[in-house]
Amino acid sequence: MCGGFSCSKNALISLNILYVMVGFLLIGVGVYGRAASIVTNLPIIGGILACGVILILISVLGLIGAVKHHQVMLFFYMIILFMLFLIQFSIACSCLAVNPEQQRQFAEQGWSLAPADLKQQVQEEFLCCGFNATTTDDHPSCAQVNLKCCPDGAPETCQCSPC
Repeated sequence: MCGGFSCSKNALISLNILYVMVGFLLIGVGVYGRAASIVTNLPIIGGILACGVILILISVLGLIGAVKHHQVMLFFYMIILFMLFLIQFSIACSCLAVNPEQQRQFAEQGWSLAPADLKQQVQEEFLCCGFNATTTDDHPSCAQVNLKCCPDGAPETCQCSPC
């Protein structure tokens, strides 16, 4: 029979155990991404690792609070989850407010601020040359990339498309 406090307690314990497993999964994905990635300067991998650690810490707080029926821990668990909800909601709203032109501007600004070695890695990984045009000087040389793009081996007439 599920009713009252025992059902809520068991549901909260189960949910927090699931969150701990998801946190470990995020950490595993982040470690795999860092170990297997060719482009290692992407800060998204650090963000995935941080999200995994934070998720584990928050879910352990909720798990301990639910098992011990510690009302203060459960209160702070509830406050932390509410603040995370507000942060996620505001990020979702701001992402939905960005139009394609602004996305292009953000990508262009990121490309212009990226170091030359990262640009070279991106060009080699995605077989592209430059950001908007292959003729500008805002990117490293495309000679090696053009050899991979052109199957005939004639890079003087064939160029890779822009990234």
